[in-house]
Amino acid sequence: MAKTVKIGLVQMSCGPIPEENFTKAVNRVSDAADRGAQIVCLQELFRSTYFCQAEEVNRFDLAETIPGPSTEELGNLAAKKGVVIIASLFEQRTPGIYHNTAVVIDQRGKIVGKYRKMHIPDDPFYYEKFYFTPGDLGFLSHQTDFGNLGILVCWDQWFPEAARLTALAGAQILFYPTAIGWLPGEIEETNRAQHSAWEISQRAHAVANGVFVAAVNRVGKEENLQFWGQSFISDPFGRLIAKASDRDEEILIAECDLSKVEKTRREWCFLRDRRIDAYEDLTRRFRDRD
Repeated sequence: MAKTVKIGLVQMSCGPIPEENFTKAVNRVSDAADRGAQIVCLQELFRSTYFCQAEEVNRFDLAETIPGPSTEELGNLAAKKGVVIIASLFEQRTPGIYHNTAVVIDQRGKIVGKYRKMHIPDDPFYYEKFYFTPGDLGFLSHQTDFGNLGILVCWDQWFPEAARLTALAGAQILFYPTAIGWLPGEIEETNRAQHSAWEISQRAHAVANGVFVAAVNRVGKEENLQFWGQSFISDPFGRLIAKASDRDEEILIAECDLSKVEKTRREWCFLRDRRIDAYEDLTRRFRDRD
């Protein structure tokens, strides 16, 4: 397994025609590979605009099976370029059951991992509970020749339990394919605070678990949302080693020294000092006072 690895994040805007978005994504993955990236992660639901802003039955037509046409084409690309690709897709598992799913395709073009989004939001313009059944695969680490990868998706990024369990499964890098933006009419101070909280939360996961974190978001305005981009990669100390803009399409590349996972965990012994004998109340919704 590699000691250092180059990560590529594809931050892009999406239009109304899925085929055009897919072609753009393929070209950007190819460009990232040509720039030395060994693992390339696409943003959440990159084949389409973010369709969960409204509850419309015909939007289920955007879903596809896994394996399916997208994974087949991405598999061919991964094998051609010798890269690992992380792709977020709208999965039709069977008629009536759909998931927000991320797949890991290795450099030989094979699907070596799949994660179904566990935390499903239901907020204004994020009506995901209408579309997605909660994931049932748990929190996983996917082994590749370039490192052990943990995949979590968007709303998952706010939950420390998800990051912890994925790290405990062996992940060295947590990837967060994302679609998050500002609501219409918000004041600038609120927008800045929301973005800051989003970034801080994920960098805290890097620190608490001694892992790299890579979050890739979309940009551009779609219906009611202005997506804020600002994809980033953080080291296990929570330091930003690469960050994209809030408006431009970018391919973000950064080299990650995976030996820092071991080094950081030796110096900050959070996993050693966990009191696993005292955490049983984490499985309760809320601890009511007597």
